[in-house]
Amino acid sequence: MSLCLQARQLACERDGRWLFEGLDLDIRSGEIVRIEGPNGSGKTTLLKLLAGQLGDYHGELYWNGERLAKVREHFLANLLYLGHSPGVKAGLTPLENLAWYQALNGDKGDEEQRLRALLHVGLGGFEDVLAGQLSAGQQRRVALARLTLTRRALWVLDEPFTAIDRQGVDALEKQLAAHAQTGGSVLLTTHHALAVSPAVRSVQLG
Repeated sequence: MSLCLQARQLACERDGRWLFEGLDLDIRSGEIVRIEGPNGSGKTTLLKLLAGQLGDYHGELYWNGERLAKVREHFLANLLYLGHSPGVKAGLTPLENLAWYQALNGDKGDEEQRLRALLHVGLGGFEDVLAGQLSAGQQRRVALARLTLTRRALWVLDEPFTAIDRQGVDALEKQLAAHAQTGGSVLLTTHHALAVSPAVRSVQLG
């Protein structure tokens, strides 16, 4: 089992209060790791730190044994990060949003691929509707369609089950499990009780 991401003695302070201190964490290939803790314990902040989005912290981050700062481009090329907000542009259709996502990652892709991704998340027939006219759950599905468009090894997901229905929950659970079973890694926060294989490893904050 190859190592993906390490945190050593990670600490973060906000408004004069330590959210977490001395945190050691290994995220390995084939694992699903869930960050748990009460509201305000720093779960979202930790995900952003581990995804390389925040630089205000103490400690060290390593990617495959190298300091993340030295191999940042390689790390980002293997990362898919979905934040608490779906990050969908209201003035674009789901198809256009996926094309925009792919362009940001330097991946031209094709429309047929994007249509298949939308079908996978249950948005067949909504591909040409402006995202601003979709429900919150449908907008979340547009964001989750990115998971089928990329082969990134590490998925960092902040509350990915928010606003999606039971069918969508079941489909996403299967997708997370399949990603781990094929050697990928998943790091997430969620209030949802996950029932997947491999078993989820929990890290408690607060």
